[in-house]
Amino acid sequence: MPHFFIQSDNIKDSIIEVSDKELLKHLVLSLRVRIGEKLKFIDENEIQYETVVKNVSNILLEARVLDFYPSKRKLPYPLHLIQCVLKQDAQSLLISNAVQCGVDVIYPVISDNCAVSYKNVCSKVQRWQKIADETSKQCERANFARVNEVLDIKEMLGQINGQNVIVFAEKYAEFDMDEADKIIDKTCSIYVLTGPEGGFSDREFKYFKEKKYKLVSLGDLIFKAPNAVTAGISNIVTRLK
Repeated sequence: MPHFFIQSDNIKDSIIEVSDKELLKHLVLSLRVRIGEKLKFIDENEIQYETVVKNVSNILLEARVLDFYPSKRKLPYPLHLIQCVLKQDAQSLLISNAVQCGVDVIYPVISDNCAVSYKNVCSKVQRWQKIADETSKQCERANFARVNEVLDIKEMLGQINGQNVIVFAEKYAEFDMDEADKIIDKTCSIYVLTGPEGGFSDREFKYFKEKKYKLVSLGDLIFKAPNAVTAGISNIVTRLK
């Protein structure tokens, strides 16, 4: 069951009051929620609420809290994905996969071999954020994943501390996933960098080596770009438990 994000001040005397027009429209008109149905909500403090609907109208939904507890559906460390923008369907799949795997922030970037241009994708961020929001709800995440504005890859990398950057590399790899727990510091933000359909250019690999980024292999199998994100991040999350 998906859950829905609310603010803690929506809760009064164990009753959650939903008056937000967009959420109310989704619950009442799209999902056709009825009295007696059970719903899950989560607030900005990452507290999960199990409720039963006691009143529904076009201007207000009221749900009585049956139980509440801190949500465990988030990673214990900040995980950021810097990803070279893909073609439309692949990009949508990548956003959804990344959010399901626990990524907190997604940074879309344009690299040498991207099949799309900055001009054609800079207006897509709102759509990608909507995909991230819907996936966060469906997967009952404790928090929303955020999609940042599109930047040039070097401009983006220049904004972060490069000591904890992991690059999924189809060549020039120096480490494999079995070494993830040794090369990744989970006491600070982890940045994972993934390439476009055409892979990174030699110029970009030279830059990564100059910055001493950790180049990691996903093994002998070849993945399509959005699936490489799923495989790579899943491996990291599993090994950093």
